[in-house]
Amino acid sequence: MLTKRKSTGGDDSAEGLALAALAWMATDDERLFPFLNATGVTPDTLRASAQDPGFLAGILDHIMGDEATLLACAEALDVKPERIAAAWRKLGPPEFDDGM
Repeated sequence: MLTKRKSTGGDDSAEGLALAALAWMATDDERLFPFLNATGVTPDTLRASAQDPGFLAGILDHIMGDEATLLACAEALDVKPERIAAAWRKLGPPEFDDGM
């Protein structure tokens, strides 16, 4: 018997949340342009960059870097800030473990 697997917030949802956060940032030049300046991405290359998982992680990294931005984004997307943090951890590089 086949059963549907319940979504557990996998990579697709983390990527989707990052794209939603980018769309939210794009609604306000005062939010978008500091991000573009920090990443070196231009408005012309933004769409292509959004296909890159590293870029998506960078979007969430930028949002996580400022509590006011995180809270505003969470409110605008109607999600808890913890969900954005979880997506950020999922998309980011693995934590370094030196075995100590």
